[in-house]
Amino acid sequence: MLILLILGSEMDSSEQSTIRSEQKSRKFLKSLIRKQPRDLLLVIGTGVSAAVAPGIPALCSWRSCIEAVIEAAEQLEVLHPGDVAEFRKKVIKDRDLLVVAHDLIRKMSPRTGDTKPNFFQDCLMEVFDNLEQHIQNPVVLQSILRLMERGTMVLTTNYDNLLEIFGQQQGKPMESLDLKDKDKVLQWARGHIKYGVLHIHGLYTDPCGMVLDSSGYKDVTQDPEVMEVLQNLYRTKSFLFLGCGETLRDQIFQALFLYTVKNKVDLEHYMLVLKENEDHFFKLQADMLLHGIKVVSYGDCFKQFPEYVQDLTAQICKQRSPDADRVDSTTLLGTSCVDCAKRKLGENGTDSSKRIKQSDNGILTI
Repeated sequence: MLILLILGSEMDSSEQSTIRSEQKSRKFLKSLIRKQPRDLLLVIGTGVSAAVAPGIPALCSWRSCIEAVIEAAEQLEVLHPGDVAEFRKKVIKDRDLLVVAHDLIRKMSPRTGDTKPNFFQDCLMEVFDNLEQHIQNPVVLQSILRLMERGTMVLTTNYDNLLEIFGQQQGKPMESLDLKDKDKVLQWARGHIKYGVLHIHGLYTDPCGMVLDSSGYKDVTQDPEVMEVLQNLYRTKSFLFLGCGETLRDQIFQALFLYTVKNKVDLEHYMLVLKENEDHFFKLQADMLLHGIKVVSYGDCFKQFPEYVQDLTAQICKQRSPDADRVDSTTLLGTSCVDCAKRKLGENGTDSSKRIKQSDNGILTI
């Protein structure tokens, strides 16, 4: 009996420890979960694609993508064997993978310096062939679509269109956008394309819209109208970086947002990261605050990423919309109950049956 009690006590202790660990991993910043979805802009990096389609190595990271492109270039015979060997060494040795990627792009482009036509896009098409067949874990995509339904905007540094493919499968009118289409960019930035996904590097299926290196976005950065609306997003929205590792060092992202927006420390953006090393994590946290970015850990294992995003999305979507609490042009009821709302409307001589109703989830709508 004593042994059973001891074993039971140990099991209870173990279960409690597990629960405490799960609870700890599910702590969310109040400043983030109290944001309205329409006040957020998601920045999607390779981590999202890696979580959704783990069967495609090229989606796991910039390094993996470059390695896959080199492999495709070798198989398609569009890169000299000596260059293949040299770039493989660079991928292993060089820390700045974006520079390696740009060098690789230039090597497979015309000597005139123009990025089109080029073999890089052919290699990407080879790498990302039949993407829809590789979606294994759509949890993160489901969460993103849930936020988009409520007004969250999305941009990505990825060349793939996994989100659009999955969204279309769910019956959503998804639209892929790139920086070359000024009218579409302006519509998206002004919130007129609800299910639009802006690919700031372009999309692998559309060579005309691909921005492959710094020369590819000069037309955008020199257009004051486009730059103003994009920078205004960084000033007025809270950017939430998902699966982003190298994004802040990305030349295109820097040119569009980081270098041109002043007083960044006054902003409030968020970045979900893997906490592999505590010292590195807390240093990154301190460094990113200078850019107005709060770094948040989703856990110490990448497998925790999809569930964390799912739970975070649920928390954000639970927030009441300010419009749901507004009963007239001058009064905000805050957390008042339905009866209080009706009484308030009655006192003002308003027909409450026409002005206010309660939905199934208890949110006041007018």
